[in-house]
Amino acid sequence: MNGKRPAEPNPGRTGKKRKKEVMVDFSDAVTEEILKKQVAEAWSRRTPFSHEAIVMEMDPFLHCVIPNFIPSQNFLEGLQKELLNLDFHEKYNDLYKFQQSDDLKKRREPHICALRKILFEDFRAWLSDISKIELESTIDMSCAKYEFSEHFQPKQIVKSLIPSWNTLVFFEVSPVSFHQVSEVLSEEKSRLSISGWFHGPSLTRPPNYFEPPIPRSPHIPKDHEILYEWINPTYLDMDYQIQIQEEFEQQSEILLKEFLKPEKFADVCEALEKGGVKWSSRGPPNKRFYEKAEESTLPDILKDCMTLFHSEALFLLLSNFTGLKLHFLAPSEEDEMDDTKKEEAASAPDSTEEGTSYSSSEPENTPAAISSNSQQSNEQTDPEPEENEAKEESSVPTCQGELRHWQTGHYTLIHDNSKTEFALDLLLYCGCEGWEPEYGGFTSYIAKGEDEELLTVNPENNSLALVYRDRETLKFVKHINHRSLEQKKTFPNRTGFWDFSFVYYE
Repeated sequence: MNGKRPAEPNPGRTGKKRKKEVMVDFSDAVTEEILKKQVAEAWSRRTPFSHEAIVMEMDPFLHCVIPNFIPSQNFLEGLQKELLNLDFHEKYNDLYKFQQSDDLKKRREPHICALRKILFEDFRAWLSDISKIELESTIDMSCAKYEFSEHFQPKQIVKSLIPSWNTLVFFEVSPVSFHQVSEVLSEEKSRLSISGWFHGPSLTRPPNYFEPPIPRSPHIPKDHEILYEWINPTYLDMDYQIQIQEEFEQQSEILLKEFLKPEKFADVCEALEKGGVKWSSRGPPNKRFYEKAEESTLPDILKDCMTLFHSEALFLLLSNFTGLKLHFLAPSEEDEMDDTKKEEAASAPDSTEEGTSYSSSEPENTPAAISSNSQQSNEQTDPEPEENEAKEESSVPTCQGELRHWQTGHYTLIHDNSKTEFALDLLLYCGCEGWEPEYGGFTSYIAKGEDEELLTVNPENNSLALVYRDRETLKFVKHINHRSLEQKKTFPNRTGFWDFSFVYYE
């Protein structure tokens, strides 16, 4: 027999203090049996329903709004304090810019615990009853904070729900349930919300839609005279071209400043600012939103600039800059295996033409593409079948290009069907005076499946950006936010900027 007496409870005993458990319920009105049956019927029939406690609408897709979701104001204030004390991490890519907390699944703050219990136990049971969907107990929730200029996946707006204190919004995720958080325009206010998912059986998705490919064309027969007419003579010097190629083969990208002759660039900018060009909006909005020039409406100076980028002479000049075989006079890997005499014979006819000849000086390696592993392009895996077939049909270098106008709200996005292949991107910017990186509008390159940027190309007047990318590299133009309106203070007649955007293929 143990002679020890059990210890007496001691209210003043020191030890780890347990947090007081908080209990709370969601709106009684929503759980009222008659209203619950009415909501379930409306959900089943996919018909709108409106009540002071809950609103269900079908446009643009089924969604419900429950105002005053939690009746306790004291609870909400306590919850807000706990959320604002969380550690937030910046989330930033083509789709969004905002701050997100860690997973709230295991947080022990009393108000967060109480909300988690409401949502994933009580409310989940209610939602399963009205939707007839067997929802799993999986907890998936986090807190998001949006401040000035931050947003989530910009798109054209069909309907807006204004963020409102203590309001719950939910909808069924489907192939058509596109949604966004609009850019926050207030510098004094932030948008604080908790979001998550209830998981259930997956819906059948329709087959993927593939956009028709953009036509590509070979070069236009134009000799080196067009280069002398348009391009800064510095870039037509053969020794300088060798330096450019050496740098490009090391970095797979280069920025050539003051690329066009000053008088030509001034004429191009004047034509763009005068107007008269017809612009058409390019979509769909879940992939891109910007304006493209209708080439038939371009004034002569802009047509001539487009011709420059399509010209045979420029194809050869780009070969000199990059080491890529964009012209039959540029040596390929097979040519490098030939003896010196054959190589000299092949390049001899144009060896005296400044700016149009190819230098046989080292280095002669094919440039490494912008990619996450920085491998040489000749070390990549075998081309996809489609690309093999295309190369068998024709080895003629081609290009595609357009003149684009960028202003507040414009962007491009990476999407599931983004085609990736070896290509040389060319960008020439106009009208970028006073443009800051924080406005957006820069072109960002990332590796497939990664958020980290490999390269950022910022708009810069009369600067030619060249970037060689591989099949593991994707690109997008970052959403242009309302900070860009600051440009108008210095340039009242300026709305955004323009670029000549071309892609070249060997």
